Amino acid sequence: MKYSIYESRRLGKIIFLLISVGAIIIFLLISNSLVKSLAAQERERMEIWADATQRLVQQEAGTDIDFLFSIIEQNNTIPVMMIDAEGNILEYRNFNLPDAGRTKVSAFELSDRDREYLQKRLRAAAGSEHFVHLPDHNPHFIRIQVFEETYQYIYYEDSDLLSRLAWYPYIQLGVMIFLGIIVLIAIIYSKRAEQNRVWVGLSKETAHQLGTPISSLMAWTQLLGEYGVPPEVVTEIDKDVNRLSVIAERFSKIGSIPELELEYLNDTVERSLDYLRSRISSRVKIVMNLDSEDHGVLLSRSLMEWVMENLTKNAVDAMGGDGTLTITTGTEKGHLFVDVTDTGKGIARKNFKNVFNPGYTTKKRGWGLGLTLVKRIVEEYHGGRIYVLRSEPGAGTTFRIELPETK
Repeated sequence: MKYSIYESRRLGKIIFLLISVGAIIIFLLISNSLVKSLAAQERERMEIWADATQRLVQQEAGTDIDFLFSIIEQNNTIPVMMIDAEGNILEYRNFNLPDAGRTKVSAFELSDRDREYLQKRLRAAAGSEHFVHLPDHNPHFIRIQVFEETYQYIYYEDSDLLSRLAWYPYIQLGVMIFLGIIVLIAIIYSKRAEQNRVWVGLSKETAHQLGTPISSLMAWTQLLGEYGVPPEVVTEIDKDVNRLSVIAERFSKIGSIPELELEYLNDTVERSLDYLRSRISSRVKIVMNLDSEDHGVLLSRSLMEWVMENLTKNAVDAMGGDGTLTITTGTEKGHLFVDVTDTGKGIARKNFKNVFNPGYTTKKRGWGLGLTLVKRIVEEYHGGRIYVLRSEPGAGTTFRIELPETK
């Protein structure tokens, strides 16, 4: 049940992501359409400007020269140049020049640097050093006929407004993504802080609730012998009561920052399995591949034993009580590691990270908190790392614990 709920949440996240991406694409398409519409309007304005220039040059009878001049003078936003077929600049408007700036000077009075600046822009737009055979489809050049076999060209660029508008959607999108990331980080940290408060409260309350009955049971075990209970039975009961006491101690440490002490990894691993050896199926073979050198490491022994016991129980459950459990320790790339390998049913690759999420479980019973607790102990309390090293459905799984080595 919990597994299906978790998968539903995962599917919901994917749907939300797809909807968000779709909304972004639609937003960019609409913005791009607006930019294209404005660019088309500027093209139409320049064609009108070109027609007015052509009529002014030809000065046909009855031509309203003042009207044509007014059309030409109205353009104070679109950068435009008039050139001949050889690329000589005859006229220009609305360019920010290196020397002259925005000030309008005659095309024949341009400084060498300003002229080279304009020529460079012309060559970049034309893709050629010559302008005699400009392609008709070039969107930035309009050909006008001056005389019967004489042509000139009007070159224009996007206005500052159009250039800014073209970048605006991407800038706005970047701001939206940035704010989205900030909000997401804030939500994650808020959720984590809330989870921490829940962990602390639950752990302290559990330790408190266990304390009283454990103390009472310890007293009763001392009286069992007087009532004729066999000593070996009393001994086993006493072990389990002590075990409950250890569990209560672990919960009390989960509720606060544990004190780390110098321990030895191999010794800690072996002690964690001592209690379980007689309590797991005899059909489970335990293989210990411990490093030849027992390395020192700062840890809370009781919590790390809890981690190993949790991983061991999960491995036994995954094998259905029949298989081989292999524990391996060693060093790699400056840290210590413990590998817990089973021959169970395995984990699908897509769930390698999901197994550590609260509520994730494939068991019919269970809360799906064991591996979440393990991850918290290893990573938050010991500065280490735990992850699925490898797994194959039907062949088994290896969990790896990495801990910083104490020099």
